Amino acid sequence: MKPRPTMTERIHVVDGTRFLARPEHRALRVLGVIGLVVLWEALGRAGAVPVLFLPSPLGVLREGWDMLRSGELLVHIGASLQRLAWGFVIGSALGIAVGVAVGFFAVAEAIGTPLIAATFPIPKIALLPLLILWLGLGEPSKIAVIALGVFFPMAINTYAGVRQADPLLIRAAVAFGAGRFSVIRKVVLPSALPMIVAGLRLAAGTALLLLVAAEMIAVESGVGFLVLHAGNIMATTKLMVGIVVLSLLGVLSHWGLGRLERALIPWRAGA
Repeated sequence: MKPRPTMTERIHVVDGTRFLARPEHRALRVLGVIGLVVLWEALGRAGAVPVLFLPSPLGVLREGWDMLRSGELLVHIGASLQRLAWGFVIGSALGIAVGVAVGFFAVAEAIGTPLIAATFPIPKIALLPLLILWLGLGEPSKIAVIALGVFFPMAINTYAGVRQADPLLIRAAVAFGAGRFSVIRKVVLPSALPMIVAGLRLAAGTALLLLVAAEMIAVESGVGFLVLHAGNIMATTKLMVGIVVLSLLGVLSHWGLGRLERALIPWRAGA
């Protein structure tokens, strides 16, 4: 019979697995952002970079507050959020539906896999002129290019998640009388949730990139329009306000999707 490990041996085993822990280090995250802002302010005060090329954080903050009070910034943010929300929802819904179909049904996989492989490498912003030709200069073309950018990471990640579902669980569900769509809803989709959430994270970044690019063509509002227009008239402080707003949108989307992941996949967050 193998002897029980001593207290010293047990402590050694515990200490040996400390590197597996994932502390959040919230203080370090805050300090990293503060350090970047302090460095930015120091460069401005030292005169290392002319104010025309890099306004100070305080200057950007004052300009942003003035734009917020006048309502100009809210108009741009509201227009961008509307386009972003429509494109993200439409692209995500279509991507998840196609990913489940291609991953679960053999006929859909035979048809869909080559089409996705052929169209995925095309830069989505290159399709914007074609979308404008089809849908006009209005909002539909802007929403469509964002939806296209969101669709592919969602479809590919969902497909990968569906294919990773445990066959034993699927057979067990079928053995207990579950139908095809019941298996998808109760077994396949829960198994694919981690990959779907990972796809949402990728899609959020892609959506922001395409939003800015789309808003630089034939629009009169939006954060992308603000950045382009401010750059054209050399209003660098306004340009930096737009960049900071885009950064905040990225942080908020990352935080929101993290909360969504904890709500949908609590066992993963606990691990």
